[in-house]
Amino acid sequence: MARSSSSTSSSWSWARRLPCYDGDSGDRLPSSLGTTAQQRPMLIRKNLVSPYDPRYKVWEIFLILLVAYSAWICPLEFAFLRYLPRAPFVVDDVVNGFFAVDIVLTFFVPYVDSKSCLLVDDPKKIAVRYLSTWFAFDVCSTFPFHSISLLFNKHDHSLGLKFLNALRLWRLRRVSSLFARLEKDIRFNYAVIRCTKLISVTLFAIHCAGCINYLIADRYPDPRRTWIGAVMPDFREDGLWIRYVTSLYWSITTMTTTGYGDLHAENTREMLFGIAYMLFNLWLAAYLIGNMTNLVVHSTSRTRDFRDMVQAASEYAARNQLPRQIEEQMLNHICLRFRTEGLKQQETLEILPKAMRSSISLYLFFPVVQGSYLFKGVSSGFIQQLVTAMQAEYFAPKEDIVLQNDKPSDLYLLVSGAVDVLAFLDGTEQVYGKSAEGELLGEVGVMSNKPQPFTFRATKLSQTLRISRPKLMDMMQENTGDGLTIRSNFQQLRASNAQKLRMEQRLYIAVHQDDPVPASEERRLDP
Repeated sequence: MARSSSSTSSSWSWARRLPCYDGDSGDRLPSSLGTTAQQRPMLIRKNLVSPYDPRYKVWEIFLILLVAYSAWICPLEFAFLRYLPRAPFVVDDVVNGFFAVDIVLTFFVPYVDSKSCLLVDDPKKIAVRYLSTWFAFDVCSTFPFHSISLLFNKHDHSLGLKFLNALRLWRLRRVSSLFARLEKDIRFNYAVIRCTKLISVTLFAIHCAGCINYLIADRYPDPRRTWIGAVMPDFREDGLWIRYVTSLYWSITTMTTTGYGDLHAENTREMLFGIAYMLFNLWLAAYLIGNMTNLVVHSTSRTRDFRDMVQAASEYAARNQLPRQIEEQMLNHICLRFRTEGLKQQETLEILPKAMRSSISLYLFFPVVQGSYLFKGVSSGFIQQLVTAMQAEYFAPKEDIVLQNDKPSDLYLLVSGAVDVLAFLDGTEQVYGKSAEGELLGEVGVMSNKPQPFTFRATKLSQTLRISRPKLMDMMQENTGDGLTIRSNFQQLRASNAQKLRMEQRLYIAVHQDDPVPASEERRLDP
């Protein structure tokens, strides 16, 4: 992860230009938010630690676990310091040692300048930046005040010492940054991360409030005139676990606004703290409810809109006395639209540049278009233009893709699914044949520029590629040789399918009974 810079002068400011990062969170803005460190190698100076080194990432995760421990033990020591055994303070010194190592390590970790979007690995700039920002806070939160105080006064439990120990809560900023990164990371579920953050904030608030309220009771001159002493007169004689659980019980009943029964304020200090805590709970409740509401609304709004649309379509069909078949087609189309919108395929393609959209279309649809009979023998360049101009569409079962006698406006290519070829003849709808994957739909009307001779109806969920007739004709006119090949392919198929031609002729005559078929049209239709 590092390279030698012996040939680089010490006065030369070495920086590698990178895509712009967020200066606070350190995330790469343009790239995939789930990209790992191995996928983005960095060239930095020797003796420096890359911020994207997997080993440094493991170190950061380890520190997060230590922060969680500090967030739990710090309020506990703040309230129950005189009752705790020696072991937690030994662990605190070990934890402080790890954070002291991190302070030193920070001087060797390059940073990304939020203004210039450069990865800066100049040691002087790294040091100046850290010393002018979080260095003083990190040192104060790591200094072992309790252990040093024991060297001078073995039983010093003053509030001043407790407030100094509470500086360790400064480390919680690492957890805030972690959640900010995880919410943007596509490898993790956003709702799960968000709910975990909300639950963590709630539990930490309950823990801190319970500990502070116990401290107020413990420091009050008359223990019996406290919220816990009124119920447990000799509470100081009880075990640490009982007092801690009682404090949490008071904190939860206050936060959830279930009211005060057995535990309530007994003196002015407790009343003032209770007022401050309940005002804080108003803000916290609004924060939690707002976030949870947003998560629920985001997950259910599409389903609600879908059900409203289905109900509106059913009411419309009933109000206008539409046939059952048409109503089913309407509902099937709405259901299919709901499923395909969830995929967000079109939205995803629209945010991509044109060249990338073309590459995706070529990768997905080039083989199926090239295998169609109408485009056999044409150049690859023409097929590339054709694929780029096509749009993917889905059709639900029993949904009509092309209607008989409709104006020829679009040409469809069946990518997947199955389609019935229908014709309304002699007063009844008859199945003429079936179209399989890779076949064209509606090409007769498009190429002959006459009303569509058949109805094409999907029999199962079908995906098609659609191109409008004007676009196709313009492309054939611009590429004369390919246009002639396409027309030749069409005429050859027509000549080899006499039965289909005779049915088209019957359909044409049936539709234009008052307008006899011209001789030129009879000759064109004659197989």
